[in-house]
Amino acid sequence: MTAMDALEKQRILLIDDERFNLNALHGLLREAYKIMVATSGEQGLKAAKTGLPDLILLDINLPDMDGFEVCRQLKSDANTQNIPIIFITALSNPADETLGLELGASDYITKPFNPSVVWARVRTQLRMVEQSKLLERFAFLDSLTGLANRRAFEDRGASEWNRCLRVGAPLSAIMLDVDQFKRYNDTYGHGAGDECLRRVARALSAALSRSGDLLSRYGGEEFVVVMPDTGLDGALRVAEKLREAVEQEHLPHLASGVADHVTVSLGVATTVPVVVGGLASLLAEADRMLYASKTAGRNRVTGGELKG
Repeated sequence: MTAMDALEKQRILLIDDERFNLNALHGLLREAYKIMVATSGEQGLKAAKTGLPDLILLDINLPDMDGFEVCRQLKSDANTQNIPIIFITALSNPADETLGLELGASDYITKPFNPSVVWARVRTQLRMVEQSKLLERFAFLDSLTGLANRRAFEDRGASEWNRCLRVGAPLSAIMLDVDQFKRYNDTYGHGAGDECLRRVARALSAALSRSGDLLSRYGGEEFVVVMPDTGLDGALRVAEKLREAVEQEHLPHLASGVADHVTVSLGVATTVPVVVGGLASLLAEADRMLYASKTAGRNRVTGGELKG
């Protein structure tokens, strides 16, 4: 297996009704990319929406609708509007090229194909796609801990809230922070404080076993977990597991009034969503439970149900 095979190949959708063109492009690109094929505009639209390719090579002359209309529909759909499109054409009218670019196409490839030109233009577009995905991933990562950041949590949390609302499933949130972290920074320094947060993040991440649960750094020394399809009892068990995972790291914290090592306090809230966009109320309840844990002496879990 080559390094290229070990990585997931980027996907290209070819929309063309001419078998010769499809065979030529498929033969040229199949070793480096995963190829999808459609032979009409309608098939192409369906394939783009279900397969979500990284790039579309689109013939202008199709049997059921022209490529301009296909492009127009793709760019008007939120799920496909960001997929780059390269038009395939034998047309040489500048007005056609202008129209395609105005509709949102990224480039043109003219017939008959020049393999070097095809490679160059395809690589350019897919390189830009990969760079865009990397930037998007970094935008949702916390640079210190490598966990999802607050923006990622809010996006995912809102999505899970609405999904649980649709299906009538419970949704739980856990809010936690490092006990007396300011004292830790004052005693050991901010560099050590950063390393402490990284160690805590790794311990929390290792303690979560379900892929559907999202752990995020919410800000400062505070972390949050969103747990779809999870009732209060299950969320409380997970929260206790998280508390124990941090305590078992035995990170020294001699300035703490709780223990001689780093500990965390946690608040758990659970609800079955009944209104759209109510994630903030769930977080407020989890924060209230967190405050109760701190008031009761820290290094503990407190939870409750948020009634609709």
